[in-house]
Amino acid sequence: MAAFTPAEYADRLARTRARMAAQGLDHLLVGDPANIYYLTGFDTCSFYAPQLLVVSLEAPLRLLVRHIDASSAWLTANLAPEQVFGYPEPYVQRADVHPMDWMASTMRAWFSPGARVGVESESSHYAVRSHLALVEGLGGGVSLEPCRPIVNWVRAVKSPAEIAVMRTAGRITERVFEAAFETVRPGVRQAHAVAEIYAAQIRGLPEAGGSYAAIPPIVLAGARTALPHVPWTDEPFAAGEAVAFELAGARLRYHVPLTRTLFLGRPPADLRALAEVTGEGLEAALATIRPGVPTGAPADAWNAVISRHGYAKSSRVGYPVGIGYAPDWGEQTMSLRSGEATPFAPGMTFHVMIGMWLEGRGYSISETVLVTPYGVECLTDLPRGLWVCDA
Repeated sequence: MAAFTPAEYADRLARTRARMAAQGLDHLLVGDPANIYYLTGFDTCSFYAPQLLVVSLEAPLRLLVRHIDASSAWLTANLAPEQVFGYPEPYVQRADVHPMDWMASTMRAWFSPGARVGVESESSHYAVRSHLALVEGLGGGVSLEPCRPIVNWVRAVKSPAEIAVMRTAGRITERVFEAAFETVRPGVRQAHAVAEIYAAQIRGLPEAGGSYAAIPPIVLAGARTALPHVPWTDEPFAAGEAVAFELAGARLRYHVPLTRTLFLGRPPADLRALAEVTGEGLEAALATIRPGVPTGAPADAWNAVISRHGYAKSSRVGYPVGIGYAPDWGEQTMSLRSGEATPFAPGMTFHVMIGMWLEGRGYSISETVLVTPYGVECLTDLPRGLWVCDA
């Protein structure tokens, strides 16, 4: 069964079609598993093989997947069996043929001559070979138009049902951090701590289990706190070092990431000072978020704070989050970055990610927030500031 009601999926489809019509598209080809899940509820780890959802202005949704995954769609998605089409096994991972060859021959009958067919070409799951095979297979009678994300923008404003799921995911995130802080001690292997984090992610809550996260746990010890995206190691944690965590609880594929920094022992004065400045900047950024304000405002507020203290940071300070499949839990639409003009709206959810990655050291803190009619609601309740473990 799909995770949400048929009425919820009908509303999502109607808003997607409205955006398609505004761009003059008759059909849209969706290959991002997060967008497919959003529109149908189809939830599998089969996206290593090409799959497409065909969204038409008038015809029902049609999902094209590997044949062995068709039954998964009947089980997990808000689709009838006649809406699911499975390509045969001989098309899987071969040099001389491609699944899109079969898909194109199947779809040709669905598109009238001159039809404008958009494809969300910026998805990391839509390969160049897939596009070339579609262009060749559909022929010149169909205008296949690479377009910027459409469904991603529909996803930007969450429904009350989605917000309820994300609040649950936020509670799972709190449990994940409890497990991390209870486990990380001098002498404990980093890999052991990550194993406990994974267990907490999947265990979830007594009444609500967790999903696997789109991004592995980010656990950065010592000098690695200056490197935001490297994996953990097999080395033990050491007294006198900082450990930065970027972790997410997930529920029904909805993510609530959070970042905190822990020091094992007595923190040095320079790290305490950096934590105070970063915390001040985070508070200033959060204070700007309310409906109608441009999404560049949090970055402007953050930069104003840190510049007064002699710091500078060029990267963005946040991005929208929600449904996630590897390799990303971000929605790939807006950024909290100076100059961004898209206004905040109620129902949007953002990971406000404040990290200072300096020479040989770093400090990170973040919040995932819901934009409300009056400001923001943090989706977790975990004290801010530098955490300290008396190692």
